[in-house]
Amino acid sequence: MGKRVFPREGIQGSYDPSGVEVKWYDVWMEKDVFRAHKRSDLPPYCIVIPPPNVTGSLHMGHALNNTLQDVVVRYKRMRGFDVLWLPGTDHAGIATQNVVEREIAKEGLTRDQLGRERFLQRVWEWKERYGSRIISQLKRLGASCDWSRTRFTLDEGLSRAVREVFVSLYREGLIYRGKYLVNWCPRCTTALSDLEVEHKEVKGKLYYVAYPVEGLEERVVVATTRPETILGDVAIAVHPEDERYRHLVGRTAVVPVVGRRIPIIEDKMVDPSFGTGCVKITPAHDPNDFLVGQRHGLPQIQVMDEKGVMTEEAGEFAGMDRSQCRKAFVERLEREGFLVKVEDHIHSVGHCYRCSSQIEPYLSDQWFVRTRPLAEPAVEAVRSGRIRFVPESWANTYYQWMENIRDWCISRQLWWGHRIPAWYCDSCGHVTVSSEDPTSCEACGSSSIRQDEDVLDTWFSSALWPFSTLGWPEETSDLRRFYPTDLLVTGFDIIFFWVARMIMMGLHFMGEIPFRDVYIHALVRDERGQKMSKSRGNVIDPLDMIEKYGADALRFTLCVLTFQGRDIMLSEAKIEGYKHFVNKLWNASRLVLMNYQSEGASLIEGPEDLVGMELKFQDEWILWRLDELVRKVTEDLELYRFGEAARAIYDFTWKELCDWYLEIAKPAMRGLEGSSRKAATGAVAFTVFETLLKLLHPFVPFVSEELWHRFGFGDELLAVSSWPRPIGVPERFEASCDKMRLLSEVVRSVRNLRADARIHPREEVRVYLRGEGEALGFLEEQRDYIALLSGAREVSAWEGEDRPDRSVFEVFPWGEVLVQMPLELDFRGLMGSLREELSRLEREMEPLRLKLLDENFLNRAPAEVVERERARLEEMSAVAERLRRNIEELG
Repeated sequence: MGKRVFPREGIQGSYDPSGVEVKWYDVWMEKDVFRAHKRSDLPPYCIVIPPPNVTGSLHMGHALNNTLQDVVVRYKRMRGFDVLWLPGTDHAGIATQNVVEREIAKEGLTRDQLGRERFLQRVWEWKERYGSRIISQLKRLGASCDWSRTRFTLDEGLSRAVREVFVSLYREGLIYRGKYLVNWCPRCTTALSDLEVEHKEVKGKLYYVAYPVEGLEERVVVATTRPETILGDVAIAVHPEDERYRHLVGRTAVVPVVGRRIPIIEDKMVDPSFGTGCVKITPAHDPNDFLVGQRHGLPQIQVMDEKGVMTEEAGEFAGMDRSQCRKAFVERLEREGFLVKVEDHIHSVGHCYRCSSQIEPYLSDQWFVRTRPLAEPAVEAVRSGRIRFVPESWANTYYQWMENIRDWCISRQLWWGHRIPAWYCDSCGHVTVSSEDPTSCEACGSSSIRQDEDVLDTWFSSALWPFSTLGWPEETSDLRRFYPTDLLVTGFDIIFFWVARMIMMGLHFMGEIPFRDVYIHALVRDERGQKMSKSRGNVIDPLDMIEKYGADALRFTLCVLTFQGRDIMLSEAKIEGYKHFVNKLWNASRLVLMNYQSEGASLIEGPEDLVGMELKFQDEWILWRLDELVRKVTEDLELYRFGEAARAIYDFTWKELCDWYLEIAKPAMRGLEGSSRKAATGAVAFTVFETLLKLLHPFVPFVSEELWHRFGFGDELLAVSSWPRPIGVPERFEASCDKMRLLSEVVRSVRNLRADARIHPREEVRVYLRGEGEALGFLEEQRDYIALLSGAREVSAWEGEDRPDRSVFEVFPWGEVLVQMPLELDFRGLMGSLREELSRLEREMEPLRLKLLDENFLNRAPAEVVERERARLEEMSAVAERLRRNIEELG
């Protein structure tokens, strides 16, 4: 027999997470549980956290992402790995600068008035005051990061890494400077990445404008949503296969009002079905037009500046802002007869993700990374299987991005960020790019040099995260031990913006992939499947949920709802429901501890400990199911099947352990079946709880740690205990599963028949069993258990040919279960209720039957949805058949 365990303290009342969660997190921190110790005798395992913005506050996406990571790292620690979960925050250039600009605006100041140095000092002061808020919130969630290694994308080490990478890529010809059309925010006066642009449906107008064609009486009509950009038109394009306009290709049109002569060209970019099939080409103000202009060698006329104000190129409209210009120009078009018509038009327009200003495509000098040479090995790394996407379907999204990749604009017109390490010489015009700040021009030696004003895109520093955080460019022990990392957990929306760029940079600078697995989690939506947003008012705040229900309840809810390839439909009611699960676990533990407070129990550590124990079929069943559970949860976690693992634990805990085993075990635990049975039942119960708490710990770390110590399972913390292995129970125990299935089938039948007959659960009834064979013999031996679990006054055999008077019944392959109704029962009312219930069921079943005959539903719905609906129909059909039999019998 294994070691003997004596409970340390009992449990009173219901579970209160508030004190427990703070207590155990402090203990874990005090005992350095989360620190990676770099022990050479343990295999390394590493995850780098997707760094949240330093301005951020924990939202439900963060809660999901970090819960899943925490499940993995806690599991890996228990499996004996030297785990490094490396945390950090991102400086979030645009977001942080906007926050501080709003702060100083309250003082009547602008950043220009402060100047760069004083403004950056204010940003650093803000960061020191508020920048750790998101870290504190992650701790509330239970995140077990190695906080001693917390990094920041602007800390000294990462800043050095950024410079080294920039200089190296520049010298290899992979970074260059040139004019290019970028997303531009006139309010923030900076370029934006595609991810920083939010597209919103806008009610706008479609303006149809006529352009005269030289040498013909004909006019070409163009449809546009941005008439103010006509001032920068340099061509009109039609599709090469559009027969309507073939006769115009090569001719010259005249820009209305402006009078500029422009060519009519053909290009496959044109969509003949949109508008009139003719497209105005404004290379300085539209990304597609920019590419057309490059293909055809067209000039670039910039009619709008960085603040959205019309330039001198706009002629008489110069100095107007873009909205004023639109109004004035449209009035002029109409007055001069060029405006054909105006239609209402709903279209998607890009807005700045921070200030919500409408963005403009803007032609400017920017720094770029030449990405195609970096992309090719990054694609090969995934195709060869060196990097694996989970679910694997996301690899196709990755390929689509990478195989159509364009050069990456990495400069931002901000002050907060990694300043571009390039210096311009006022004497000779040479650009010096250097890891260290130069004092003179490397070409002519002049000291008249000035550093580029721009900073690097935040994604540039984030792309280096897996190796810069481990100490690169230094050859640190962390870098040697933990690179490449093992797993990245992230959302699908940044597969290109972050995941792909980390792969490119890791392969280029480390010569090795940055991570082996990329787990792409789903979106957290509301219970109706809508995306959560403040405007809809459907946001669920994870911190509010932690305060109300506890971190464990929130974590378990998110895990149990996480199935690969399926979005999470979340509601507060679901979180509350899994708070009940935590309470159920707590109360079940209290039941066991109350009965073994003084004498304790021995643990079963292997099959040899089962010898000589007075076990019954229910003990063998729960031990067999426990071994199956350990194997399933272990396999699920290895394959990142979080929902399947959590659901298996839930079903075992609630449906098998609490609803069946502990109910059957009560007489034995209370000593009513003798001392040897009490000892055997205690050994089984304590063994189940020891294993179950270990399986639960990655999902619900706080309550599992608390109960671990209440049971007294060991002096060490549960967080650093070993992951459970199957006991290795004998094969013969599997037969007890059939016995348990038979017993539960009978008990459920009695409960259902009582419910059908509207017999109160506390009202005692007589139950009869009729049949033959081994099954009936076994059930007769378990009459006391059947009575205990079903609330029957007595359970006995019925040997007569006719059924007992006033009885309802259910038929099974081995025989029948009969429940005799009390004499005082309203028989007429019962018959009416049974018929009404049958009628209701039949009404509900009919549309379900039709649905399952519908080929469209069967072909389009997910397989698990079809299976769930089939199971629902089968269950309803079984109940309906039971009702019909009993109506017929009683009638």
